[in-house]
Amino acid sequence: MKHLILGNGPTGVVAAETLRGVAPNDEIVMVGSEPEPPYSRMAIPYLLEGNIDERGTYLRKTDSHFGDLSIRQKSGRATALDTASQRVTFDDGSVETYDRLLIATGSHPVRPPIPGVDLPQVQTCWTLEDARGIAKLAAPGARVLQLGAGFIGCIIMEALAKRGVELTVVEMGDRMVPRMMTPKAGGMIKRWVEEKGIRVVTGAGVQRIDPAGANSAGGIGGVIRSVVQSVTGNKPGDAGALTVTLSTGDKLECDLVIVAAGVAPNVDFLKDTTIEVNKGVVVNLAMETGVDGVYAAGDVTEAPDLLTGENIVSAIQPNAADQGRIAALGMAGRKVSLPGVLPINVLDTLGLISVSFGQWWGETPENDGSGVELADEGLWRYLSLQFQGDVLIGATAIGRTDQVGVLRGLIQNRTPLGKWKDILMESPTRFVDAYIATSQPISIAA
Repeated sequence: MKHLILGNGPTGVVAAETLRGVAPNDEIVMVGSEPEPPYSRMAIPYLLEGNIDERGTYLRKTDSHFGDLSIRQKSGRATALDTASQRVTFDDGSVETYDRLLIATGSHPVRPPIPGVDLPQVQTCWTLEDARGIAKLAAPGARVLQLGAGFIGCIIMEALAKRGVELTVVEMGDRMVPRMMTPKAGGMIKRWVEEKGIRVVTGAGVQRIDPAGANSAGGIGGVIRSVVQSVTGNKPGDAGALTVTLSTGDKLECDLVIVAAGVAPNVDFLKDTTIEVNKGVVVNLAMETGVDGVYAAGDVTEAPDLLTGENIVSAIQPNAADQGRIAALGMAGRKVSLPGVLPINVLDTLGLISVSFGQWWGETPENDGSGVELADEGLWRYLSLQFQGDVLIGATAIGRTDQVGVLRGLIQNRTPLGKWKDILMESPTRFVDAYIATSQPISIAA
């Protein structure tokens, strides 16, 4: 039996190792599209901060690790899949056959269609190559504009702040981390960041990016620049400052623009197949695609939500590892499945911890607007709970680093709270008491 794994991030690595454990004699091939050994993208901010070197990002620290497990590694990017003949074609023209296939190709950063987004001083922060480019330009005192203040953007922002740059963050939403935090919570994070000396502009986008002075392309200035470029061989934007025009009309001078506007699954090579793809590859809870012998896991997938059953993309590393393990067991012939995907976000923003679990976003058809919000902005503490009937289905918290795992447990176990739902509506901070009472009813009184 030959198992072909497309992707060597956390999903692919966990899947390959799991397969080797349960299928000791099978052939395993793991394919990565970058020249480096398998590494964690989530470690790149620590690399930019100087806390680790590139080797510190590697998922496995021993050079012989995969060889010792008889896992063959291949470098290449899948360009086509033929499920009838069970063959994958790669960008170098090579072909690999398979008996079982795992699509774990992950995501790529989205580059919005902004004029100037392809200038060399405009970087994404997704690969080790990206990190090298950022490190060259993000010297202490450099003027940096970051487009996007989502989850990934906030992680990058912290690394940039520790490098001592002069940072401006531009976010199209009305708050920071809009896909993780309620309006009040996102507003609190914005104020926290601003108090740390970072400028944050919400409700705005980047309209265009130009080399500084490029707007006066004609006349003698344009002639001089053309002569200089012909002599030096430089193109506009090869070096030097940029002028960024915001949708508000404001113009900002900067040395580096970092695009952190989200990611999208790597699914282009599936366009001529019968595999169902929406935002990601659609799978069931056993990570099966619906095409015999083809599985998918990690950031590239849409899998059923634990609470609603609707397909969602949940691009977080713990989910990716869990799905990789389940897919591998299925590829080895074991019938296993996940209970469902639970959205989980834990973020450290310049020392302020925030979390969200489940359906945290407030009034929906599922919860009928049944929720409670408690904020102490002076102490940087916040808690929001969302219910469906007497079951907790979503939670958001800021500044609470202890015992918040209880909120995840209540949501993931879909624990009926009974009278404790009303108690939490009045006193939401008693969620630990509610957990103890509903898991061990005789241990605590209301």
